[in-house]
Amino acid sequence: MKRRGAASPSPEDARGLRIAVVRARFHTETADGLLFGALDALHEMGATDEAVTVADVPGAFELPLAARAGAESGRFDAVVALGAVIRGETDHYEHIAREASAGLAAVARETGVPVGFGVLTVADLAQARARSLPGPENKGAEAARAAVAMVHVLRKLKGK
Repeated sequence: MKRRGAASPSPEDARGLRIAVVRARFHTETADGLLFGALDALHEMGATDEAVTVADVPGAFELPLAARAGAESGRFDAVVALGAVIRGETDHYEHIAREASAGLAAVARETGVPVGFGVLTVADLAQARARSLPGPENKGAEAARAAVAMVHVLRKLKGK
């Protein structure tokens, strides 16, 4: 396949992008680990501190509304949603996990703004910790990379 014109930006290039990060604070230690992972990844990709806005919400159920506000604001190229839903003794886990994931997917589809999904849905706190520790398995970093990659994919498909 022949390439024409200028090379496309790397899917790992966040330079010049404006990113909103919405974080559910309910499981604070896990939420902080996901946030640090996302911010580290964004900085590694070239994002500046001024280009990243962090907003906290009470829990995962509130993430879709905050993500929609960021996406619809016109201020951001992508949104990264972070949080944790940890299974308990009741059905609450299923309802919150389902609504958070469906709500965030709807935000991306309905606004056309990429939403990186960094919401852990795990069986216990040990699993949440393992996925929010610094390093290559950090799901906050993974969500940030996915959001940036999708900005480039959508721009390419739209001819921008």
